[in-house]
Amino acid sequence: MKQRVLFVCIHNSARSQMAEAFLNQICGEAFEAHSAGLEPGKLNPMVVEVMREIGSDISHKQTQAVFDVFKSGRMFAYVITVCDEASAERCPIFPGITQRLHWSFPDPSAIQGTREDKLAKAREVRDLIKAKIEDWCDEMCISRNDC
Repeated sequence: MKQRVLFVCIHNSARSQMAEAFLNQICGEAFEAHSAGLEPGKLNPMVVEVMREIGSDISHKQTQAVFDVFKSGRMFAYVITVCDEASAERCPIFPGITQRLHWSFPDPSAIQGTREDKLAKAREVRDLIKAKIEDWCDEMCISRNDC
């Protein structure tokens, strides 16, 4: 049975969306990933673009509020915050047996500079998130012995 994982960031527009996509692609046989934000906004077009560059189309994704997910009563084996520590502390505590993890990544929406600078930094964040997901999947599959 797949374990549900919820990735949370501020706007659900970049980091959590990338993490959700990567976990579903890399380790989808073991996990069912979802994402939400503390203050949901619109998908970051730079993130959509850099994900598309590697064959992952997230343009159809909608942002959602973490508190709406919380109120839905859905259970998650893992809730993983991918924003800064102070923002992560605002995340609700989900019912049931949920392991809470924190992986801090730079916010692509805070990137300054030219379009090329922004794309380059968004690619760096994308690659950091992908590497973390790959490492976590490897670790989890070893401990679960079923991936």
